Amino acid sequence: MGLRIYNSLSRQIEEFTPLRPRKVGFYKCGMTVYGPAHLGHAKSGVHFDAMVRWLRVSGYDVTYVQNITDVGHLTQDSDDGEDPVTREARKRGLHPMAVAEAFSRAWLDDMDALHMLRPDIMPRATGHVPEQIEMCRELLEKGHAYEVNGSVYFDVASFPGYGRLSGRSVAEQEAGTRVELRSEKRHPADFALWKRAEGGHIMRWQSPWGWGFPGWHLECSAMARQYLGDTVDIHGGGLDNQFPHHECEIAQSECCTGKPFVRYWLHNNMCTINGQKMAKSLGNGVLIRDAISTPQPLLDRSGQVLLERAYEPTVVRHFILTSHYRASQDFSNDALIAAESGSYKLRDAFAEVARAARSAASRPASDAVRTALSEIEKRFADAMNEDFNTAAAIAVLFDFARQCRSWVADGAGREDLATVDTLARKLAGDALGLIWRDTGGSGSSKQDDLIKMLIEMRQEARKSKNFALSDQIRDRLLAIGIELRDGPQGTTWSAS
Repeated sequence: MGLRIYNSLSRQIEEFTPLRPRKVGFYKCGMTVYGPAHLGHAKSGVHFDAMVRWLRVSGYDVTYVQNITDVGHLTQDSDDGEDPVTREARKRGLHPMAVAEAFSRAWLDDMDALHMLRPDIMPRATGHVPEQIEMCRELLEKGHAYEVNGSVYFDVASFPGYGRLSGRSVAEQEAGTRVELRSEKRHPADFALWKRAEGGHIMRWQSPWGWGFPGWHLECSAMARQYLGDTVDIHGGGLDNQFPHHECEIAQSECCTGKPFVRYWLHNNMCTINGQKMAKSLGNGVLIRDAISTPQPLLDRSGQVLLERAYEPTVVRHFILTSHYRASQDFSNDALIAAESGSYKLRDAFAEVARAARSAASRPASDAVRTALSEIEKRFADAMNEDFNTAAAIAVLFDFARQCRSWVADGAGREDLATVDTLARKLAGDALGLIWRDTGGSGSSKQDDLIKMLIEMRQEARKSKNFALSDQIRDRLLAIGIELRDGPQGTTWSAS
């Protein structure tokens, strides 16, 4: 079965066919860097990372572009208010670019911690102002924009298709607009391509219309076009960006180029915390860095516990992937504890296979094992090919883990176990990015050597019928999270 994905534009599942055979141009809206990333950003980032991973595992040559918005994203996604990067800079007494730089680095650290692949290209809005000015000029020439007092606005009436992504008509937008009609706009739904910079505005550039700065929507269109061409295969982002951001991207891009802007629109759903909407304004926005590194309980503004403790980054990633990207997801302490238990079962089973493969006897590969692995790989692929269903793929991994334990317990040969280990690394690691901290299953660390020495001491104690010492070694190891298992191939261990 080939890859099928839900296209937000057509509102149905479609067969995926890139513009060029086996090559995929993938653009994702990135961070607006005025503060640290929270678990909502983690959900979006991890899901889109799994998509890119699966495309590459499936043999596609993917160019993955994820931007950084470091200027121009106004408050409440409107054309008024203050750029949040500038606002944060004023609060901190810093230059806006210092704020953008600090939180850009912080986002990269969060990406690395959660095993997100670095994008091939991470363009910054401030680095592509000439391209944005050029798009403004083209839209003005083609009659899709107009200039008023140094600002340039897109004329929504000039694009009949405006609203087809979100399903919102221009009339509905006018009736529900949150701001009064500005005298310089022809229509309240018109949006800024370029904004005039008032006196004292730090982030500003010279343009044919005077000093100003780009509109948020235009930035992504210009950067996607610069690196992926006029038509992008996949454009991803949060459901909250569908309107107005992505709607505006479509309008300005297609009016500028005369070509379809995006072939497949993918939108991830939002997350909550303990059943409530997660938002900075509510004081319950759990930062990624706190969820994975803060030892003490995390509290909201009212003193209620959000999370009792921090979790290994792979556990957080595992939890996110247990939901479909288009489903909402609730973070809670109980949910993360359950995810931790399940994630470590996978970790221990695959680590046990890796250790057993190094010490197992050599014997011809088994047709039965080969057939079982082929079935596992097919089921996993079927899950991921059905709109990147990571939840179903993880369920396949649990079946795989149970079989792994059976093969080790039954004394499978080195050749079979090495093949099993290779597939586990491909499906869990390469495809889903589940890469746990070292548990002794991946090398000859000092921890591995010490535990091996204690296992040998325990075996000697058992041979000499010193069962009290044997049990003491086992119990002391268990007390520090090292569980020993005795089987036909000897004693194996796993860490919890």
